[in-house]
Amino acid sequence: MVRSTALVPRHYVDLGVRGPEDVIADPEGRVLTGVEDGRVLRLTGIADPSRTRVEVLAETGGRPLGLELLPDGALLVCDARRGLLRIDPAGGAPRVLADSVAGEPLRFCSNVVALSDGTVYFTVSSRRYPLERWIGDMAEHTGTGRLLRLAPGAERADVVLEGLQFANGLAPSGDESFLVIAETGARRLTRHWVAGPHAGRSEPFAEDLPGMPDNLWRDGDGRIWVALAGPRLPALDLLHRAAPAVRRTAARVALRAPYRPAGTAAVLAVDDTGRVVHHLLRRRSGFRMVTSGCVAGGLLVLGSLWERGVAVCEPPMGEG
Repeated sequence: MVRSTALVPRHYVDLGVRGPEDVIADPEGRVLTGVEDGRVLRLTGIADPSRTRVEVLAETGGRPLGLELLPDGALLVCDARRGLLRIDPAGGAPRVLADSVAGEPLRFCSNVVALSDGTVYFTVSSRRYPLERWIGDMAEHTGTGRLLRLAPGAERADVVLEGLQFANGLAPSGDESFLVIAETGARRLTRHWVAGPHAGRSEPFAEDLPGMPDNLWRDGDGRIWVALAGPRLPALDLLHRAAPAVRRTAARVALRAPYRPAGTAAVLAVDDTGRVVHHLLRRRSGFRMVTSGCVAGGLLVLGSLWERGVAVCEPPMGEG
């Protein structure tokens, strides 16, 4: 793990609504995100907050989380309530691509990527808890997260990998031979091979992270940006080693207790070997629960399930 350097905030873009959970950048440097009220937004001109313009691209009727921009301009959306959706560039209502797997409704779709052959992979964080009760899964440590696949032309998704600890962010390797999966509940990144001699095999990619990984985003320089939604909590690590009955009781308590995120903001960048190349950290941060990060227009943009806007930060030292 490389030594952390300062995460330097530049300005804040207020969206007037909570929860820009995932942020991604398009080729023009605009930022796309989904918010709590079901809208999918596009932010233009983020370098100057006085000139930032916010457009509504669609309303999902649910709760949009992870996003993936396709080469034809369409947008894939993991909606926590409605499943995997597609928003066409010409507009119109979002189209449902998958809302169940093996007859089971998708409770908590989280993040999505599309490979160059048209195969779509997406994660389900929990089969037991919905988004609004995510902290219950973190406490109970259910291991019910999944990686799903929608093959080109297929009408139904299939299960690729099960038993993940709160499967969250997803990103491909540069050659698309493997996927990197964030397991928030285990503070690790997992590699799942999808091509080559190891296809179908999974293994650790980066373990014992300094925080809880959330969304992932691959930039044009071969780095995968890893949002850390919260710092490592030794008490939570200890709880995860307790008996299932103890964890279930802790989950019930956690669901009744008021929640406030830790006052830190942090992101990592890793390369295709799992080596950490950047660890940006701000203690006593006014922007909390960083759930995503992307680079747009040479600036690092952070999203949050908790906040009512996005944070625009300086890129790592020596860049931009």
